[in-house]
Amino acid sequence: MTKATGKQMSFPELADWVISRTLKAGANDCKVSLSRRRAVEINYRDRKPEVIKEATTQGLYLEVFVNNRYAGQSTPDFRTKTLETFITDLVANAGIMEEDPFRTLPEPKYYEGRSQADLQLVDPDYGSLTPEERHSMTKAVENACLSNGGDRVISVEAGEYDESYEEYVKTSNGLEGSSRGTYCNVGASMTAQDEGDRRPAGYNYVGCRYKSDLPPMEEVGAEAARRTLDLMGGKKIATTKIPVILENRGAGRVLNGLVGPMSAGNIQQKRSFLAEKKGMPIGSRFLTVLDDPLIPRGLGSRLYDSDGFPALKRTLISEGVLNEFLVDWYYSRKLGWEPSSGSLSNVIIPPGTRSTGEIIRDLKRCIVVTDYIGGNSNSTTGDFSVGIIGKLYEKGEFVMNVAEMNIADNHMNFWNRLVEVANDPWIYSQSRFPSLVIDDVVVAGI
Repeated sequence: MTKATGKQMSFPELADWVISRTLKAGANDCKVSLSRRRAVEINYRDRKPEVIKEATTQGLYLEVFVNNRYAGQSTPDFRTKTLETFITDLVANAGIMEEDPFRTLPEPKYYEGRSQADLQLVDPDYGSLTPEERHSMTKAVENACLSNGGDRVISVEAGEYDESYEEYVKTSNGLEGSSRGTYCNVGASMTAQDEGDRRPAGYNYVGCRYKSDLPPMEEVGAEAARRTLDLMGGKKIATTKIPVILENRGAGRVLNGLVGPMSAGNIQQKRSFLAEKKGMPIGSRFLTVLDDPLIPRGLGSRLYDSDGFPALKRTLISEGVLNEFLVDWYYSRKLGWEPSSGSLSNVIIPPGTRSTGEIIRDLKRCIVVTDYIGGNSNSTTGDFSVGIIGKLYEKGEFVMNVAEMNIADNHMNFWNRLVEVANDPWIYSQSRFPSLVIDDVVVAGI
């Protein structure tokens, strides 16, 4: 990444240079995205380091628009000499693509109104995180998992991952944006010896923008062991209709099948069962889904989306009623709709007032779903099926671990049976969902 003088260019300088060369090469418009990322990963197994990796990567992604034709390509090479050829080749490739009149940069008016909020995406202490601390964190997680797993442990793999990144984007028609962020993740996976040849495997991983927001390492490892041991003795039960509680950290596994069909791409391509449902109920009054990109330290927080549209808080579903679709620039033009944003940031279901423990005590019989196996969801029909692992309770008391069971339903039926939302949102994810209580679910043996 050099000028003729040999001086290293900043991201804004390089973006200006690329845009100038791209337009001179024959493009009508272009967009350049630049990124740099440094990541460290450490994994331990059997109390010894198994993986120690550190890498710094960079990338330039250039999109060009030539007479209603489009092409995009990435390169890690920032040298201007090689970028000259990269640019001319990409413009030439765009020129032979099939014409698509909807493929343009957004109108500049849609870039306006961006928030100036400080989203606190960069941990100020990240630079002081030492190799010794990373190893210490990993060993503490592993030791806690091993000690809580007891003599049933077959193997434990513990890990720490952290990264810092910076990104810059600029278009030939007025968009300019930059962002920086950090991320730290720790956790462990454990395999245990069960009856016969069964070897259940559980895990617990948590991630945050700030290292200081992580729970104690001992708690992380102990939870990984607990979740693994909770799988011991898991068996089928007879097919039954029963209230099901989708545990907070995994509820998105099912809910994603409802959100995906909200995209304008699926709607335009006739692959959405929600295409005609805007303004209509698609779930019970307990189902409210928000998209909030402006949460400080949020894992999905941002000031603008991939189109350059300013990030705004949206209510996608309000008390069961579908309010909005996910409409990006390209599909807004194809559908003749006003664009909003085609992607999600921090997806939130507002929490209720009661804990899962209180809810369980009030249910005569229920299954708490703690993990999933496989599964699929048909965006055209709304039908879905997923294997589940969980815990059976009767009159508030734990009865047995449940495995090899399946839920098959249609989203339009399933979410209308949402009867309560717990008060335990999972904060270590872009999907901040509490545990969700679904009534009268048919749970069948596989």
